[in-house]
Amino acid sequence: MDEHKYTNALANETSPYLLQHAHNPVQWHPWGEAALAKARSADKPILLSIGYSSCHWCHVMERESFENEQIARLMNDNFINIKVDREERPDLDAIYMAVVQMMTGRGGWPMTVFLTPDQVPFYCGTYFPPEDAHGMPAFRRVLASVARTYKEKRAAIDKDAGIIISQLQKSNLVCGKKEELKNDILDSALSGITSNFDSRNGGFGTAPKFPPSMALSYLMRCCKRTGAKTVLEIIDLTLNKMACGGIFDQLGGGFHRYSVDAQWLIPHFEKMLYDNALLSRTFLDAFLLTGNSFYRRVSEETLDYVVREMTSPEGGFYSSQDADSEGEEGEFFLWTFKDVESILGVEDAELFCRYYGMTPEGNFEGKNILSIPRPAALVARLNNVSEERLSEIIQHGRKLLFTAREKRVKPGRDEKVLTAWNGMMVCSFAEAANSLGREDYRKIAVQNADFLLSRMFHDGQLFRSYKDGRARFNGYLEDYACLIEGLVSVYEATFDPRWLREAQGLAESAVSKFWDPQGGGFYFTSEDHESLIHRPKEFYDNATPSGNSTAAYALLRLWKLTGEDRWEPYAASILQNTAELMEQHPSAFPNMLCALDFYLMKPKEIAIVGDPGDAGTRTLLHEVFQTYCPNKIVACGIDSGLLLLKDKPQISGLATAYICRNFACGLPITSAEALREAVEAH
Repeated sequence: MDEHKYTNALANETSPYLLQHAHNPVQWHPWGEAALAKARSADKPILLSIGYSSCHWCHVMERESFENEQIARLMNDNFINIKVDREERPDLDAIYMAVVQMMTGRGGWPMTVFLTPDQVPFYCGTYFPPEDAHGMPAFRRVLASVARTYKEKRAAIDKDAGIIISQLQKSNLVCGKKEELKNDILDSALSGITSNFDSRNGGFGTAPKFPPSMALSYLMRCCKRTGAKTVLEIIDLTLNKMACGGIFDQLGGGFHRYSVDAQWLIPHFEKMLYDNALLSRTFLDAFLLTGNSFYRRVSEETLDYVVREMTSPEGGFYSSQDADSEGEEGEFFLWTFKDVESILGVEDAELFCRYYGMTPEGNFEGKNILSIPRPAALVARLNNVSEERLSEIIQHGRKLLFTAREKRVKPGRDEKVLTAWNGMMVCSFAEAANSLGREDYRKIAVQNADFLLSRMFHDGQLFRSYKDGRARFNGYLEDYACLIEGLVSVYEATFDPRWLREAQGLAESAVSKFWDPQGGGFYFTSEDHESLIHRPKEFYDNATPSGNSTAAYALLRLWKLTGEDRWEPYAASILQNTAELMEQHPSAFPNMLCALDFYLMKPKEIAIVGDPGDAGTRTLLHEVFQTYCPNKIVACGIDSGLLLLKDKPQISGLATAYICRNFACGLPITSAEALREAVEAH
């Protein structure tokens, strides 16, 4: 099809996903009052299609159906067709995904929902093939049936609308009463999360497997709290299996979205910014907890991938990379045995391929995904070479294959910048800068924080998305919460009070715009957001931490750092409202459990009195950040105005540390060794 034969109303959008559909024969509209008014005036049902740019099946449905002129005619004649990028409009995605799951028992993308002109859904599904296949009805049949039902059974559709709205409203009720927050919740959650551990392959449950970054972060906290070796074994096996599997890009760093199989070998090849933000931090924490340098390498390779592939010249982080390149899923990442031989030579290729689990037959559709199925020491012994020689071949081979791969057509990249995902990523760079002594990461964190505040925040309004010089869409709760947490982390990486002031300003806005004083918790959308059929609240942690769990954790950190008690009640209320559910369904609340752990374990408030740039101060900071101590906040400076630093003198003119809990402080410490012992102590 000539891509310029048709142009629809998506041509003026900035979302790469919407622009991908701008030349479909379907008369697509972006979500907005113009399209909704058109549906009302024509009394036509709305066909709402929601997806995102790196979604493989979204691309498939476009090729099969939305580029098909006959199917497009059916859509145009019978519906007002609206296309939504779920990453720009997570509010619409949350509302209608809840309906899809309610009606069909499952969800996914592309999401296909048929609405009345008043936005109430009456039929829905996900991907539909163009012809009947795999037990799914043909999309053209669905279109004809839904159009006929709308004309002939309108009264029944309108009658069901009230039931659907009522069910959506019930989803906001977390639990009936506030629960007392006790350590028992943490203990029972540990048991619940580990109950479906895969002791052979790591991770939890069976295929498909998603990287359980937040669950692992919680387990590391439990390991610190209890010292349980069995928990450490779960963490180690899972991290090693993921890092050695095909889900991790063995040449370029960074993690793919999920594994199709239980062994972490065959990924769904798209790479999402949020996965790499969360996983780089998980591996960093694991390095601090265990001292295993392999975890440090995985964390750094993931962050370096983001620097190389996912950072804009302005300092924002891009959203994702596609699964597909040149129209084929995973094509960019796959290798044949002969490919490797032609680059490395026969002898080196033989050992390289054995180490990375590659065969002439291939392990994925006749080609190979690189993984590390067995340790280097075993491969060296089985092939009668020294470990040193094998290491040389591996390192040299990786460089050569990476260079060769860079000449391939790269997967498409979604270059919109999302505030929430950037907030998660800036946390990772800031924390890695501290723990690994990486000044380059610190500069990247500061650059990104500057970008977000200068480009995404105007006249008291935080925006969701930025692309091509345009900031768009009101920020959602997760945008505020993730950016607050990110700014707190940037403060701890720089000790510039500006970042705390900005975080407090955003927190004030979040409370005024999103807090529910009657039911408790924060709404997904702000009070000045457009009117939709439902104003959801998000408590469950999914692929990303929920807005409420992130807000709870961020406000707790802000409370402890600033000493301003006004932030604590909001966080405590969220935790109390979800306490019962955390006990019943801990796997659905891993980030909320991390916030609860921070709250109940009474974090260490570490005040270091000294100029952050002085060598003596840096020595003390080095000890603080090189130790795994997840429940801590750190303030540093002289006369910075922070309560935690107030009335704390330097001893003998030396940089001096004070470790406090609930603002009651221990004796001053000037020795690096003594400080390390104090930080490590329970």
